[in-house]
Amino acid sequence: MRILIAEDDRVSRRLLEVWLVRWGYEVVSTQDGAQAWEVLQQPDAPQLAVLDWMMPTLSGPEVCQLVRNHPTSQACHIVLLTARHAREDIIAGLESGANDYITKPFDFEELRARLKVGQRIVELQNSLAERVRELGAALAQVRQLQGLLPICLYCKRIRDDSNYWQQVEQYIMDRSEARFSHGICPDCYEKVVKPEISKVQARSA
Repeated sequence: MRILIAEDDRVSRRLLEVWLVRWGYEVVSTQDGAQAWEVLQQPDAPQLAVLDWMMPTLSGPEVCQLVRNHPTSQACHIVLLTARHAREDIIAGLESGANDYITKPFDFEELRARLKVGQRIVELQNSLAERVRELGAALAQVRQLQGLLPICLYCKRIRDDSNYWQQVEQYIMDRSEARFSHGICPDCYEKVVKPEISKVQARSA
């Protein structure tokens, strides 16, 4: 999974890069909040982010607020890294839109564990979004079967949008998940099948 780093301190940024690559992440590294926000606006933006609090141009909490208030931004799990550990700072960081908060100096194994939690959340969100898309596509197919359908009075074929006449079963199968098994209703048995059987029996007699 791709992950964004926003850290203005070169040594700290490089150390994060090394550990994240070692853990199997594809790292996108930025030096300040403005660069981080630019990356997060891209269509293929990373869905995990580790942001330092104090950065030039935009702080970590300011980037969080932009992400949460931007209607086109995709879901992103954000972890704030900061030396600020007062209760009010933690509350302010989380209220800005961060999903998690780690104070410096931090343990890298703790960061790894928290990122794994974030990755699971992102994967669940992506799975849910895919199911919603599938449901939308299924509903769109059902809607195609609504409304007035032109049907032939004699052969019972249905005319589609391309002015092509199809059997009823083919028309429905093309626009839904329905499949047909064929049988004979009682009325057709009496009116069609039974007379044919009688004719065959009469010729055989």
